[in-house]
Amino acid sequence: MSTVTAQAIKDSLKQCMDPEVPLNIVEMGLIYGIDVVENNNVKVDIVWEPKWSMDSMTEEGKAKIKNMSAAMTTPAPINYETALPQGVGKLVQQEDGSMVLANEHEQGFMVNQAIVDFWKSCNGQRKVTELVEMFAQQTGLQRNQVEKEVMQLLQQLREGGLIAIHNQPDAPNVQFKK
Repeated sequence: MSTVTAQAIKDSLKQCMDPEVPLNIVEMGLIYGIDVVENNNVKVDIVWEPKWSMDSMTEEGKAKIKNMSAAMTTPAPINYETALPQGVGKLVQQEDGSMVLANEHEQGFMVNQAIVDFWKSCNGQRKVTELVEMFAQQTGLQRNQVEKEVMQLLQQLREGGLIAIHNQPDAPNVQFKK
């Protein structure tokens, strides 16, 4: 039987994301202590008292919050004729077989195979109009039946930090929403 370490538990807890902020619960400073006792029993002290404050956050967590607030701007509308969506982040398969797309902040989003396929098809080479056509062909539906869903999915992936939108190099920089 291998021995569990406090560091291994801490590393595991870094996979638990805070539900309100894209940081893990260790970075947020919600873990006050980890004790491993006999028979690999683990006691985790999580914040209840005293009340949590930003002073509890790790330096890494504070730096991430600072970087996020500096980068937070409202994305420009997408020009669907010139935009070239590029999937970013990574695909992680969980132990139970479920799939999660994780952004650069390690914030995970549970997804199904259709979303994974769509995310992978966003390779920075295809226009949004081409992605709509591909999705229509894959689902066997008409383009006009899937266009709205594709646009919503693109927006959700973009807001989640899982897609970057670039314009074609020679395209005019005119932005409009379809």
